[in-house]
Amino acid sequence: MPYAVDFTDVSTVGLESSPVASALAGLRANEARYFKNKYDHTFTVEQASEAASTIEWVHRILKEERDLVIESRPLEATAFEVDGIRMAYVFYESGLSINVMYTIADGGKRAVGFKLSDGMEVPDELASRFKFARQKSRLAGTIRGSFFVIKNEY
Repeated sequence: MPYAVDFTDVSTVGLESSPVASALAGLRANEARYFKNKYDHTFTVEQASEAASTIEWVHRILKEERDLVIESRPLEATAFEVDGIRMAYVFYESGLSINVMYTIADGGKRAVGFKLSDGMEVPDELASRFKFARQKSRLAGTIRGSFFVIKNEY
């Protein structure tokens, strides 16, 4: 059942098994606030078991573009379209959040973003391949992020 993420009253619902559940909930709420403010879109997530096609799409892009396989278990995911951009998010038990921004029109921006919850280590599969920049968030504390540009069609 879809869950609308509330960014005014941050909840760990669906993320309880994560060792950094509070920080991951803040990261998820930070994304929800961004989409509400920028696009008036209500950010909803589903349990990983309900969002298998979204998770498969994200994992396919990671594998085909960079030969990446994420070791952590997905907890939740979402996919939606705003302003001609297909967005997908997967939130992992480790505290990792991966998003895919895929502009539908040819020649548009297409990228994969990684965000690390406050308090988690950089996953081994990402540590040697990406540099992470820091940003502060009222909801999520310190977020470390990185990205790569998608080169192929998905």
